[in-house]
Amino acid sequence: MFNRRNFSALLAGAGAALLAAPSMARTSASPAAQRNAASVRVRNVVLVHGAYADGSCWTEVISRLQAAGLRATAVQNPLTSLDDDVQATRRILDLQDGPTVLVGHSWAGMVISEAGVHDKVSGLVYVSARAPDAGEDFGALAAKFPKPPASAGLVTSGGFAQLSEEAFLRDFAGDIDPLRARVLYAVQGRVASTLFNGRTTVAAWRNKPSWYQVSSNDRTIDPDLERFLARRMGAITIELPSSHLALISHPDEITSLIIDAATGS
Repeated sequence: MFNRRNFSALLAGAGAALLAAPSMARTSASPAAQRNAASVRVRNVVLVHGAYADGSCWTEVISRLQAAGLRATAVQNPLTSLDDDVQATRRILDLQDGPTVLVGHSWAGMVISEAGVHDKVSGLVYVSARAPDAGEDFGALAAKFPKPPASAGLVTSGGFAQLSEEAFLRDFAGDIDPLRARVLYAVQGRVASTLFNGRTTVAAWRNKPSWYQVSSNDRTIDPDLERFLARRMGAITIELPSSHLALISHPDEITSLIIDAATGS
Protein backbone atom coordinates (compact mmCIF):
# COMPACT_ATOMS: atom_id res chain seq x y z
CA MET A 1 0.00 0.00 0.00
CA PHE A 2 1.32 3.48 -0.94
CA ASN A 3 1.17 5.77 2.09
CA ARG A 4 2.99 8.87 3.32
CA ARG A 5 5.69 6.81 5.02
CA ASN A 6 6.42 4.92 1.77
CA PHE A 7 6.41 8.18 -0.18
CA SER A 8 8.90 9.76 2.25
CA ALA A 9 11.19 6.74 1.95
CA LEU A 10 11.01 6.94 -1.83
CA LEU A 11 11.95 10.61 -1.82
CA ALA A 12 14.83 9.97 0.55
CA GLY A 13 16.19 7.20 -1.65
CA ALA A 14 15.84 9.27 -4.80
CA GLY A 15 17.56 12.21 -3.16
CA ALA A 16 20.48 10.07 -2.02
CA ALA A 17 20.93 8.65 -5.49
CA LEU A 18 20.85 12.06 -7.09
CA LEU A 19 23.36 13.41 -4.60
CA ALA A 20 25.64 10.53 -5.49
CA ALA A 21 25.71 11.75 -9.11
CA PRO A 22 28.41 14.27 -10.11
CA SER A 23 27.37 17.72 -8.93
CA MET A 24 28.20 21.07 -10.44
CA ALA A 25 30.13 22.05 -7.34
CA ARG A 26 32.39 19.00 -7.44
CA THR A 27 32.81 18.63 -11.19
CA SER A 28 36.08 19.52 -12.84
CA ALA A 29 37.17 19.37 -16.44
CA SER A 30 39.05 16.25 -17.47
CA PRO A 31 42.87 16.51 -17.60
CA ALA A 32 42.77 16.48 -21.41
CA ALA A 33 40.17 19.25 -21.44
CA GLN A 34 42.23 21.29 -18.98
CA ARG A 35 45.30 20.99 -21.21
CA ASN A 36 43.35 22.00 -24.29
CA ALA A 37 41.65 24.87 -22.46
CA ALA A 38 45.07 26.48 -21.93
CA SER A 39 45.13 27.33 -25.64
CA VAL A 40 41.48 28.37 -25.97
CA ARG A 41 40.92 31.21 -28.42
CA VAL A 42 37.14 31.38 -28.01
CA ARG A 43 35.72 31.75 -24.50
CA ASN A 44 31.97 31.74 -25.18
CA VAL A 45 29.86 28.64 -25.75
CA VAL A 46 26.13 28.60 -26.52
CA LEU A 47 24.40 25.24 -26.08
CA VAL A 48 21.10 24.44 -27.80
CA HIS A 49 18.97 21.48 -26.68
CA GLY A 50 16.94 19.22 -28.92
CA ALA A 51 13.42 17.84 -28.87
CA TYR A 52 12.16 15.90 -25.83
CA ALA A 53 14.62 17.86 -23.65
CA ASP A 54 15.28 21.26 -22.15
CA GLY A 55 18.32 23.35 -21.30
CA SER A 56 19.04 21.36 -18.14
CA CYS A 57 20.28 18.43 -20.23
CA TRP A 58 23.52 20.41 -20.68
CA THR A 59 24.23 20.65 -16.92
CA GLU A 60 27.10 18.15 -16.83
CA VAL A 61 28.79 19.75 -19.85
CA ILE A 62 28.25 23.30 -18.56
CA SER A 63 29.94 22.55 -15.23
CA ARG A 64 32.96 21.11 -17.04
CA LEU A 65 33.19 24.03 -19.47
CA GLN A 66 33.07 26.45 -16.55
CA ALA A 67 35.80 24.50 -14.77
CA ALA A 68 37.91 24.89 -17.90
CA GLY A 69 37.40 28.65 -17.86
CA LEU A 70 34.78 28.99 -20.58
CA ARG A 71 31.54 30.97 -20.39
CA ALA A 72 28.60 28.70 -21.22
CA THR A 73 24.97 29.64 -21.82
CA ALA A 74 22.09 27.26 -22.52
CA VAL A 75 19.19 28.25 -24.76
CA GLN A 76 15.66 27.32 -23.71
CA ASN A 77 13.93 26.41 -26.97
CA PRO A 78 10.14 26.83 -27.17
CA LEU A 79 10.02 23.85 -29.58
CA THR A 80 7.07 25.44 -31.35
CA SER A 81 8.69 25.98 -34.76
CA LEU A 82 12.12 26.08 -36.35
CA ASP A 83 11.91 29.86 -36.65
CA ASP A 84 10.93 30.26 -32.98
CA ASP A 85 13.89 28.13 -31.88
CA VAL A 86 16.27 29.99 -34.20
CA GLN A 87 15.08 33.33 -32.82
CA ALA A 88 15.60 32.12 -29.24
CA THR A 89 19.15 31.11 -30.15
CA ARG A 90 19.90 34.38 -31.93
CA ARG A 91 18.82 36.33 -28.86
CA ILE A 92 21.40 34.46 -26.78
CA LEU A 93 24.07 34.89 -29.45
CA ASP A 94 23.43 38.64 -29.49
CA LEU A 95 24.32 38.74 -25.77
CA GLN A 96 27.76 37.17 -26.24
CA ASP A 97 30.76 39.46 -25.89
CA GLY A 98 32.90 37.91 -28.61
CA PRO A 99 33.48 34.84 -30.78
CA THR A 100 31.27 31.92 -29.76
CA VAL A 101 31.13 28.18 -30.32
CA LEU A 102 27.54 27.17 -31.10
CA VAL A 103 26.57 23.63 -30.04
CA GLY A 104 23.41 21.73 -30.94
CA HIS A 105 22.05 18.36 -29.84
CA SER A 106 19.63 16.31 -31.92
CA TRP A 107 16.87 18.56 -33.36
CA ALA A 108 19.02 21.58 -32.48
CA GLY A 109 21.29 20.68 -35.37
CA MET A 110 18.57 22.26 -37.50
CA VAL A 111 18.67 25.33 -35.30
CA ILE A 112 22.43 25.85 -35.33
CA SER A 113 22.59 25.19 -39.08
CA GLU A 114 20.28 28.20 -39.52
CA ALA A 115 21.42 30.43 -36.65
CA GLY A 116 25.10 29.57 -37.12
CA VAL A 117 25.59 32.24 -39.80
CA HIS A 118 25.48 34.79 -36.95
CA ASP A 119 28.66 36.88 -37.10
CA LYS A 120 29.67 35.91 -33.55
CA VAL A 121 29.70 32.16 -34.31
CA SER A 122 33.25 30.90 -34.82
CA GLY A 123 32.46 27.19 -35.08
CA LEU A 124 29.68 24.62 -34.85
CA VAL A 125 29.50 21.43 -32.79
CA TYR A 126 26.85 18.84 -33.63
CA VAL A 127 26.04 16.30 -30.90
CA SER A 128 24.13 13.34 -32.41
CA ALA A 129 22.37 16.02 -34.40
CA ARG A 130 20.49 16.76 -37.55
CA ALA A 131 22.61 18.70 -40.03
CA PRO A 132 20.47 19.71 -42.99
CA ASP A 133 21.59 21.41 -46.15
CA ALA A 134 19.83 24.61 -47.13
CA GLY A 135 16.21 23.90 -48.06
CA GLU A 136 16.65 20.17 -47.57
CA ASP A 137 13.70 17.96 -46.64
CA PHE A 138 15.39 16.29 -43.70
CA GLY A 139 12.55 13.83 -43.22
CA ALA A 140 13.03 12.56 -46.76
CA LEU A 141 16.77 12.22 -46.17
CA ALA A 142 16.23 10.33 -42.90
CA ALA A 143 13.78 7.98 -44.65
CA LYS A 144 16.70 6.58 -46.66
CA PHE A 145 18.03 5.07 -43.42
CA PRO A 146 16.41 2.59 -40.99
CA LYS A 147 13.62 4.11 -38.94
CA PRO A 148 14.90 4.62 -35.36
CA PRO A 149 12.92 2.81 -32.61
CA ALA A 150 12.16 6.00 -30.68
CA SER A 151 9.84 7.14 -33.46
CA ALA A 152 7.29 4.52 -32.43
CA GLY A 153 7.11 5.95 -28.91
CA LEU A 154 5.64 9.36 -29.70
CA VAL A 155 2.48 10.35 -27.85
CA THR A 156 0.50 13.27 -29.26
CA SER A 157 -2.12 15.48 -27.65
CA GLY A 158 -3.46 18.93 -28.45
CA GLY A 159 -1.06 19.51 -31.33
CA PHE A 160 2.05 18.62 -29.30
CA ALA A 161 4.07 15.44 -28.94
CA GLN A 162 6.38 13.82 -26.43
CA LEU A 163 8.04 10.45 -25.92
CA SER A 164 6.33 7.87 -23.76
CA GLU A 165 8.20 6.97 -20.60
CA GLU A 166 9.08 3.55 -21.99
CA ALA A 167 10.48 4.99 -25.22
CA PHE A 168 12.31 7.75 -23.37
CA LEU A 169 14.10 5.33 -21.03
CA ARG A 170 14.79 2.65 -23.63
CA ASP A 171 15.32 4.54 -26.90
CA PHE A 172 16.30 8.08 -25.93
CA ALA A 173 18.28 7.66 -22.71
CA GLY A 174 19.23 4.00 -22.92
CA ASP A 175 22.63 4.32 -21.22
CA ILE A 176 21.51 6.70 -18.46
CA ASP A 177 20.79 5.43 -14.95
CA PRO A 178 16.99 4.88 -14.84
CA LEU A 179 16.57 7.16 -11.82
CA ARG A 180 18.29 10.00 -13.65
CA ALA A 181 16.51 9.19 -16.90
CA ARG A 182 13.11 9.47 -15.22
CA VAL A 183 14.01 12.96 -14.00
CA LEU A 184 14.94 13.90 -17.57
CA TYR A 185 11.67 12.38 -18.76
CA ALA A 186 9.77 14.56 -16.30
CA VAL A 187 11.27 17.79 -17.68
CA GLN A 188 11.23 16.87 -21.37
CA GLY A 189 10.02 19.60 -23.69
CA ARG A 190 6.80 18.85 -25.56
CA VAL A 191 7.24 19.60 -29.25
CA ALA A 192 4.75 21.07 -31.69
CA SER A 193 3.47 18.35 -34.01
CA THR A 194 4.58 20.49 -36.97
CA LEU A 195 8.06 21.23 -35.60
CA PHE A 196 9.89 18.75 -37.82
CA ASN A 197 8.31 20.17 -40.98
CA GLY A 198 10.61 23.18 -40.86
CA ARG A 199 13.40 23.62 -43.41
CA THR A 200 16.54 25.68 -43.03
CA THR A 201 17.26 28.46 -45.51
CA VAL A 202 21.03 28.24 -45.04
CA ALA A 203 23.58 25.63 -43.96
CA ALA A 204 26.06 27.38 -41.68
CA TRP A 205 28.33 24.31 -41.72
CA ARG A 206 29.20 25.08 -45.34
CA ASN A 207 31.08 28.19 -44.24
CA LYS A 208 31.95 27.60 -40.56
CA PRO A 209 34.38 25.02 -39.10
CA SER A 210 32.37 22.07 -37.80
CA TRP A 211 32.74 19.20 -35.35
CA TYR A 212 30.40 16.21 -35.03
CA GLN A 213 29.82 13.51 -32.41
CA VAL A 214 28.25 10.23 -33.57
CA SER A 215 26.42 7.99 -31.06
CA SER A 216 26.96 4.40 -32.19
CA ASN A 217 24.10 3.05 -30.02
CA ASP A 218 21.62 5.76 -30.94
CA ARG A 219 17.97 4.67 -31.16
CA THR A 220 16.60 8.15 -31.86
CA ILE A 221 18.63 9.11 -34.94
CA ASP A 222 20.13 6.28 -36.97
CA PRO A 223 23.92 6.16 -36.38
CA ASP A 224 24.60 5.68 -40.10
CA LEU A 225 22.65 8.86 -40.82
CA GLU A 226 24.81 10.67 -38.28
CA ARG A 227 27.95 9.31 -39.95
CA PHE A 228 26.66 10.44 -43.35
CA LEU A 229 25.96 13.94 -42.06
CA ALA A 230 29.41 14.23 -40.47
CA ARG A 231 31.13 13.10 -43.69
CA ARG A 232 29.05 15.39 -45.86
CA MET A 233 29.97 18.48 -43.87
CA GLY A 234 33.61 17.45 -43.61
CA ALA A 235 33.42 17.72 -39.83
CA ILE A 236 36.09 16.67 -37.37
CA THR A 237 34.30 13.64 -35.97
CA ILE A 238 34.34 11.49 -32.86
CA GLU A 239 32.21 8.41 -32.24
CA LEU A 240 31.06 7.31 -28.80
CA PRO A 241 29.36 4.06 -27.69
CA SER A 242 26.40 5.99 -26.36
CA SER A 243 22.67 6.45 -26.55
CA HIS A 244 21.21 9.62 -28.04
CA LEU A 245 22.20 11.44 -24.84
CA ALA A 246 25.98 11.36 -25.07
CA LEU A 247 26.04 14.86 -23.57
CA ILE A 248 24.87 13.23 -20.31
CA SER A 249 26.45 9.76 -20.46
CA HIS A 250 29.81 11.02 -21.86
CA PRO A 251 30.13 14.64 -20.68
CA ASP A 252 33.95 14.56 -20.57
CA GLU A 253 34.21 13.62 -24.24
CA ILE A 254 31.58 16.13 -25.33
CA THR A 255 33.30 18.86 -23.32
CA SER A 256 36.64 18.02 -24.93
CA LEU A 257 35.05 18.20 -28.39
CA ILE A 258 33.64 21.65 -27.62
CA ILE A 259 37.02 22.81 -26.31
CA ASP A 260 38.58 21.51 -29.53
CA ALA A 261 36.18 23.79 -31.40
CA ALA A 262 37.13 26.68 -29.13
CA THR A 263 40.82 26.12 -29.76
CA GLY A 264 40.36 25.40 -33.44
CA SER A 265 42.07 22.02 -33.10
